[in-house]
Amino acid sequence: MLRRLREEIHSVFGRDPAARSFWEVLTCYPGIHALILHRLAHRLWRWRLFWLGRFVAAISRWLTGIEIHPGAVIGRRFFIDHGMGVVIGETAVVGDDVTLYHGVTLGGVSWEGGKRHPTLGDRVTVGAGAKILGPITVGAGARIGSNAVVTRDVPENATAVGIPARVLDVHLLAAQKARGERAGFSAYALGNGDDPLTLALHGLLEHAAQTDRRLSRLLEQLATAGVEVTEAETPDTGFDPEYLSKMVD
Repeated sequence: MLRRLREEIHSVFGRDPAARSFWEVLTCYPGIHALILHRLAHRLWRWRLFWLGRFVAAISRWLTGIEIHPGAVIGRRFFIDHGMGVVIGETAVVGDDVTLYHGVTLGGVSWEGGKRHPTLGDRVTVGAGAKILGPITVGAGARIGSNAVVTRDVPENATAVGIPARVLDVHLLAAQKARGERAGFSAYALGNGDDPLTLALHGLLEHAAQTDRRLSRLLEQLATAGVEVTEAETPDTGFDPEYLSKMVD
């Protein structure tokens, strides 16, 4: 058990540049405290000491602000950064080398028994405030953007962002990296800027604006040439482009 604890503390240094010493991580990181107490609670749960397991989990929640059901299966080198507000349900399964940021929920969408919570593969990273709901699977190496709401399976090594979460196109990510832009995943930002639907709406709005500008220049040139043009009445669609643009932003 001490060897496992040492391994998990050392794994923090590769994922949190603020970590300075072994002693600091052991005494000041609530994610480590919650993990230690969960290991105990989970062992009690497996011994069918259900009330005692829940009691240890309740103490952990009071001390750390992190709620992990004692029935949840947590892999090795699991790291919760900051930790406040993290909730992990009873039937959740978390692989090795997984990183969660604060405010993450691995929750259910049904009151029925059986498997109700997500399964995260190895090396998954979940940004702050993300919600992964239901008995779905997030493949190994996948990344979930902050504040995303995931209700469907995510393939291995994919990046999912937005509400509801959508998997980003690998070609889009490659183009963003080539331009030196932030590519897809963000652990802390809103995480909706790279949502495919948002990008499509932005593209349509920009295309409409460019078309309006070109038509205006064409009408000006025709007027200069002495050509009289009668403008057709614009139909009322009930949409305000400025309001729509603000909603998309």
